[in-house]
Amino acid sequence: MTGVFVVGSINQDFVLKVERRPEPGETVTGAELALYPGGKGANQAIAAARLGAEVAMLGRVGEDSFGKELVENLRDNGVETGRVETVSDAPTGSAFITVTPDGENAIVVSPGANRRFGPDEVATASEDLERARVLVAQLEVEVEAVETAARIVTGNGGRFVLNLAPSHEVPGELLRLSDPLVVNEHEAAFLLGEDARDPEESAGKLLDLGPPSAIVTLGAAGAILATGESSRHFPAPEVQVVDTTGAGDAFMGALAAKLAEGALLEEAVPYSVIAGAVAVTREGAQGSLPTPEDVEKLSSERS
Repeated sequence: MTGVFVVGSINQDFVLKVERRPEPGETVTGAELALYPGGKGANQAIAAARLGAEVAMLGRVGEDSFGKELVENLRDNGVETGRVETVSDAPTGSAFITVTPDGENAIVVSPGANRRFGPDEVATASEDLERARVLVAQLEVEVEAVETAARIVTGNGGRFVLNLAPSHEVPGELLRLSDPLVVNEHEAAFLLGEDARDPEESAGKLLDLGPPSAIVTLGAAGAILATGESSRHFPAPEVQVVDTTGAGDAFMGALAAKLAEGALLEEAVPYSVIAGAVAVTREGAQGSLPTPEDVEKLSSERS
């Protein structure tokens, strides 16, 4: 049985370190460019693997040098890639990221090959999905593909974790299958509108949409977990922020790894908050993802 199965995106990240972002019509020079492997799906798969989970992934890359290197990178990081295929009719997905001196990022994604699989392609992986303890998905791939995978996994006793990133309209059934539904404050506002003004209330209101549990991540403030009639805030430790790009994916990978071990959400969420805090102290998405030792060290320093 696979501990964690990820259905998601695989991207080449182009990261620009800038003093400030340009205004409309303005050119800003002096940026520093770096290339990193990325994609929310790949990041979360590697994050879970780095924290000790057995991980397999379903995704697509283009027939180009980026795609080949990204698949090799997944394998080198302990992710099983038998369900990652190369397509000839689209380039490998790309993300263009600007990072300012305060560590905050802004991202534009070109999905490319990530949008080249749907329900039929997911169904061909049904035997692998049926053996998964935890399915993790995001929305940089087709929603229909995610929904098909979620039905297969939950129908066979597995757990489905949906990271509603980037924000996207999804069927009500997909929200109901999510346990937990994970969103940041912007994604919560997308789902709830004006009802998302208070994060703690938002977490509870997300349950009204159908998921048995919901998590609202709050960046430097940690995360809020809502289950049933109660909610709980798990604060993040104070750290020196270098780059926030990988924080959310580190959180998701840690959450999936702990849930695959059989941990309760009340145990998994604070662990994931610390994993996310480690990630912001380093550059890049995958390069920032922590090991168990990294999480343990920061946890010890905090206590």
